[in-house]
Amino acid sequence: MTAARFWSGPLPALLEELGTSARGLSTEEASRRSSTGTSTRLRRTSRARGPRLFLHQFENPIAALLLVAAILAFFLGDRADAAIILAIVLVSGFLGFWQERKAAHAVEQLLAMVRPKATVLRDGVERQVAPEEVVPGDVVLLSPGDNVPGDGRLLTANDLFVDEAALTGESYPVAKAEAALSPDAPLARRTDAVFLGSHVVSGSAVAVIVKTGRDTDFGAISERLRLRPPETEFERGVRRFGYLLLEITLLLVLAIFAFNVAFHRPTLDSFLFALALAVGLTPQLLPGIISVNLAHGARRMAASKVIVRRLSSIENFGSMEVLCCDKTGTLTEGVARVHSAVSMTGEASERTLLYAYLNSSFEKGYDNPIDRAIREHARRDISGWRKLGEKPYDFSRKRLSVLLGKDGEALLVTKGAVPNVLGICTTAEGSDGVAVPLESALPIIQSRFQELSARGLRVLGVAYRTAGLGQRLVPDDEAGMTFLGFVVLHDPVKQGVADIIRQLRELGVSLKVITGDNRWVAQTLGRQVGVNADELLTGAELHDLSEAGLIGRVAEVDLFAEIEPAQKDRIILAVKKAGHVVGFIGDGINDASALHVADVGISVDSAVDVAKEAADIVLLEKDLGVLATGVREGRATFANTMKYVLMATSSNFGNMFSMAGASLLLPFLPLLPSQILLMNLLTDLPEMFIASDRVDAEMTARPHRWDIRFIRRFMLLFGLVSSVSDYLTFGLLLVVLGAPERLFRTGWFVESVVSATLIVLVVRTRHPLHRSRPGRPLLTAALAVVLATLALPYLPGAEFLGFQHLPPPFYPALGAIILVYVLSAEIAKRWFYRGDRDAAGVVPRSAALIEAPLGTTAGSAESGAGTVR
Repeated sequence: MTAARFWSGPLPALLEELGTSARGLSTEEASRRSSTGTSTRLRRTSRARGPRLFLHQFENPIAALLLVAAILAFFLGDRADAAIILAIVLVSGFLGFWQERKAAHAVEQLLAMVRPKATVLRDGVERQVAPEEVVPGDVVLLSPGDNVPGDGRLLTANDLFVDEAALTGESYPVAKAEAALSPDAPLARRTDAVFLGSHVVSGSAVAVIVKTGRDTDFGAISERLRLRPPETEFERGVRRFGYLLLEITLLLVLAIFAFNVAFHRPTLDSFLFALALAVGLTPQLLPGIISVNLAHGARRMAASKVIVRRLSSIENFGSMEVLCCDKTGTLTEGVARVHSAVSMTGEASERTLLYAYLNSSFEKGYDNPIDRAIREHARRDISGWRKLGEKPYDFSRKRLSVLLGKDGEALLVTKGAVPNVLGICTTAEGSDGVAVPLESALPIIQSRFQELSARGLRVLGVAYRTAGLGQRLVPDDEAGMTFLGFVVLHDPVKQGVADIIRQLRELGVSLKVITGDNRWVAQTLGRQVGVNADELLTGAELHDLSEAGLIGRVAEVDLFAEIEPAQKDRIILAVKKAGHVVGFIGDGINDASALHVADVGISVDSAVDVAKEAADIVLLEKDLGVLATGVREGRATFANTMKYVLMATSSNFGNMFSMAGASLLLPFLPLLPSQILLMNLLTDLPEMFIASDRVDAEMTARPHRWDIRFIRRFMLLFGLVSSVSDYLTFGLLLVVLGAPERLFRTGWFVESVVSATLIVLVVRTRHPLHRSRPGRPLLTAALAVVLATLALPYLPGAEFLGFQHLPPPFYPALGAIILVYVLSAEIAKRWFYRGDRDAAGVVPRSAALIEAPLGTTAGSAESGAGTVR
């Protein structure tokens, strides 16, 4: 099909060529087209599955070097070592693959709960399908907030406005109609078509899909760019942690390799030994354990009715220090009720209510709670009226106009925010029906408006015009109108919301309310829910502030009123630049941009599709109480990830430091390369269960972030403590037992694995071991590894691995060394965390996994289990 025929051909010919009709495709035909069109679907950014995911485990440079080394050893005749190294690398890769595949499957199941749907006609019946299941020839029904699932021609359109900013860069919605255009019309002027990558702002339409996936204009752009989503703070922390390991590993490996070669040891053995040291220092299972921790956290959050759409956002969720939200549905019940309809002087006005009902009944834009409330409250007979035209509500005009006809007369009715309605009026009508100049009535109108707003009521203005109107609505008609009166609505505050805001504040999350309502409504609400209402910033005041001025003001202000949608972005960016991690909760069409800008975009299951697509996290209930629970789960997930990082780096660094020293002092390598790899694998096994570990209460009490300096200090201190026990073991083996080469390797291997496994139970908490019990899966796995390691020298194949039986006196001495190690670690832990407290108890400031923003000092950070400002 040529582009010209697609955009300009007659609709019957287009439907015939697509093999469809206005009733849509049959279910069988849609299924056939879906199965044959998978190659044209847009590729997702999520990690590959199956064989590709398995191969991904070996994409890191160290794994590649090990594989090359194993192949080299095989061809040089050292086939036993080659087989052992290869087997251990493959087992490690398989464990990472299994963990990530399991995590990815769990996340897919969660995402299916909140995935947007497209409404299509199948067999002439409306059905909800996933957007990727839409195929060419499908007839789709579009309404406000819907994402367009493909490129298509309009069959019908009712006051349709579509946001195409992602395609054309045009910030204002584009009006659409079903009339065909010329063949050479550019994309920005194809008003008879809709495109993938756009969404409906107002109105409704029926369209036939012509192209999907990579065949669309948006698909072509996305396939060329293939841009990654912005790096989150959690991902940035992982990357910087990788740099730290890389620096230490390179220095250690180069030094050890050079010394061993200088001592005239075999070059291949020295290379393999140095490479194995590098692997021993590297937490090989970190990607898999991070995935499992995040997936486990996502499942726990799902149980709390919080669905995570992007796993890496869990850390940002836990780090969140400021939450920005609207009031409607979040702080209030979100169910508008008509309180009254009054004239400008405050008397009940039946005419105001009738005109508001006409406006709400005939509008075809976004189906919102206010219009629903007016329709349900008034219920007048309007059968004699017909609609002639509409100028839909938009977030800059803040009003909606409908042109109506009856008995040959035309009536224009406008409803919206009071200041915006007054802006198009020249007269005002009192309760006696007499119109007076607006200037003389304005003080009365403003006084009544302020009085109603100060009571926390939502107030809309209603205006009309009859003279000089034609049979269609033109832009100039929305002027010279008569102000008629107010429609007053009530949206009560949710029960218990003040207590939830207090809980968030205790969690270190401050609330900033951003609303389009006027200052009096906002201040009344603020006082009701416990948000500081003394300081308030309006949209007009914000417009006059410079960027630097706004950054200074957001620290003082928690209440923003009369805010336009575009100004939400400015507020959120200013809070971010002030050094805070910011969350934003939104569910409307105009919230998509702010959701993108925030560190954590939060939406709700009932939100429009474009808001859910932009969000990182979706709440199954629009409830701040659910949010507080999710914040705690996010912090617990991050805390468990940090446990693995601290355990693995400190234990591995201690072992590798000991091994490096021993290799310089002994006439033989202290451990074979294959034994180092096996030791690393065994010590990682218990830590695979860290996601199910208990988390100390104070570790969820405050926001947290990565702190590479803290990790480095922890690694050095506890690594040196580990080395002390290793050198005690050296003394036992060499001085007391006079151990030869094979016995030394066996004894030190057993001590290293047992001590590294048991110390996990100590360093997983900042409390004494007896005050913070580990989770059962972690404890069971640790004990199983200890028993397996003690039994290893006596198992079949031990000699093949380079082990032998240990003498009986070794075991009580080993027990004494490990006891000294555990007690030393407890003392070091107490010293390391000394002097740090918060409201929950002893909480080390040095452990606050946080990097202070520019302009703050270390002394301004308070800690709480890994965090805070």
